[in-house]
Amino acid sequence: MFGIGGGEMIFIVLVAIMLFGSKNIPEVARQLGKGMAQLKNATNELKYEITKNADEHGINKQSLTGGLSEELDKLKKGFDPTEITQVLENPDTPLISDVNREIDAAKAGIQELKGTVKRQR
Repeated sequence: MFGIGGGEMIFIVLVAIMLFGSKNIPEVARQLGKGMAQLKNATNELKYEITKNADEHGINKQSLTGGLSEELDKLKKGFDPTEITQVLENPDTPLISDVNREIDAAKAGIQELKGTVKRQR
């Protein structure tokens, strides 16, 4: 649910108990649920109004997204991972030489650092 694991849920519950107290948690959860339901209803109404107005003005959703879908399909068909592998394996390509140049500059910068690192207070 929402990409939250068990540990995060326990932490959220503990923080909620600390903030609102154990007696107020059911009321807070009830209000949160009502708020989420109202938000869902509002978004559904907005979607309905947009779809209704688009239909009234003769705008077809498929015509808007159809061209994009076709272009994505063409792109997927024309994608060849072996070409990318060949480019990345060749050290003389501009991309690889630029990356290597940046890596060498970073290495040189690190080698120039000498002495101990002092903490700042």
